Amino acid sequence: MQCHRLKLMVSLLLIVAAVGAYWEVQNHDFVGYDDNLYVTENHHVQAGLTWEGILWAFTTTHASNWHPLTWLSHMLDCEIWGLYAGGHHLSNLLFHILNTLLLFVVLERMTGALWRSACVAALLALHPLNVESVAWVAERKNVLSTFFWIITMWAYVRYIERPGFSRYLSVLLFFALGLMSKPMLVTLPFVLLLIDYWPLGRFQMEQSSNTDIPQSHKFKPAGYQRALVLRLIREKTPFFALAAVSSVVTFLAQQRGGSMASLDSLPIDIRIANALISYVNYIGKMIWPQRLVVFYSHQGMLPMWQAAGAGLLLVCVSVLVIRAARRCPYLTGGWLWYVGTLVPVIGLVQVGAQSMADRYAYVPLIGLFIIVVWGVAELAARWSCRRFVLATFTGVVLSTLVVCTLMQVSHWRNCITLFKHTLDVTGDNYVAHTSMGIALAERGRLKKAIVHYSEALKLAPDLALSHYNLALALAELGRLEEAITYFCHAVRIEPDYAEAHNNLGTVLHRMGRLEEAIAHYSEALRIEPDHINARRNLSLAMGYIANRQPRRGA
Repeated sequence: MQCHRLKLMVSLLLIVAAVGAYWEVQNHDFVGYDDNLYVTENHHVQAGLTWEGILWAFTTTHASNWHPLTWLSHMLDCEIWGLYAGGHHLSNLLFHILNTLLLFVVLERMTGALWRSACVAALLALHPLNVESVAWVAERKNVLSTFFWIITMWAYVRYIERPGFSRYLSVLLFFALGLMSKPMLVTLPFVLLLIDYWPLGRFQMEQSSNTDIPQSHKFKPAGYQRALVLRLIREKTPFFALAAVSSVVTFLAQQRGGSMASLDSLPIDIRIANALISYVNYIGKMIWPQRLVVFYSHQGMLPMWQAAGAGLLLVCVSVLVIRAARRCPYLTGGWLWYVGTLVPVIGLVQVGAQSMADRYAYVPLIGLFIIVVWGVAELAARWSCRRFVLATFTGVVLSTLVVCTLMQVSHWRNCITLFKHTLDVTGDNYVAHTSMGIALAERGRLKKAIVHYSEALKLAPDLALSHYNLALALAELGRLEEAITYFCHAVRIEPDYAEAHNNLGTVLHRMGRLEEAIAHYSEALRIEPDHINARRNLSLAMGYIANRQPRRGA
């Protein structure tokens, strides 16, 4: 009974800490960076939970991903909150709190180490590197998929404790639901094998009574060990199969959505160098969480000494933790968790233009947190006053993280605060300039918006969106000839840019160049037959031409 009360007390403390660090998000706005794709400009989501919306969620690859449960969660939020941004943020926070509590429960159940499990969960709850996943409505997929990730681990532990077909199916079901929230869960079967090794200890030789092991192997340790490992891998076969299907679906969706970079634009040597350096950078940001921004521009080929140094460091650490596997299995388990779970998003398959992203570390950091917490506890095991020292050290670290998280959360208040901070930290960042321009234009500050759009074009001259946004701002200021120039650049770079064709037509219409306007309205409709504005504009232009024609006499 006392143990249950202690667990309840720890759980309440974790909830209070997470709520205190993130409570400000209820006053935050949507940000115009992907929140528009997921909520503010998505009529399917804004309609709430409807049969039509549910069908759309399961059949669309909008936003270059197939994640129907993520869409359904956003629809449910709109059903409850409408477009009140604070409600959507609180839903993200709720999932983050659930993830924290579940991680504590699962780790404590697997290891029996209550305080160590609580510290790992507290690091997940309070580390500022995780702010992006919680304070960004569009990253619902991250906190939602992690919820199913940890639930899958919990169901797996229950299955190991008392094997049965129904319990095995529940593990598989939660895994499938996670994949339907975000495909990053493709590495979870690998993690299940890791927790078989540590802390569950299913790789241990003592399990020789298992009837699945051939009798001839029971007196041959090497043969037994191989058979045991193969059995554990076979046990995960349905999980690997689901992960493979999800990977194929994701690859096709991202290729179709145009978010996947080709090898011509980003060769494999650049990708490998960026991946090696990013592995080290994530560790650095875990230790010293400063200069965290929403978008880290891909710099192309980085200095070879950096890539070589990062690669050498990773190899050395890997060798050391593998050599320490027998004495400190948590080192091997935690390190392989970190390295393995980052593989889908480390940039070998490049999706988007970022070199790395804070949100990608949400799950991988758990492996590093385990190493830190268990490692510190092991180091302090022989100290005479270890309880006082560890309690003081833990309190200082967690308090510092709370302060850093509060500061990082404040940057996410709205688009302007977010991208001002990004520009202060990164400087030459075309995504931040573009997004800042959009935010300023929405507030009617068009001249300042034009400055940021122009800066974005200097950094990325072939970006159709920047040409388009600059043209819109110029048109609104009445500088129509300049607007036409930039609209033309946008449709030249991206010929199937329906919105650019429609707005170019609108400007030409305003200047009386109706035939040219009709050509662009028609092109917008060819690209998007359901484009309502283009259809209306085309009808108005053709009607105007018809009214100008002299009528023949009777």
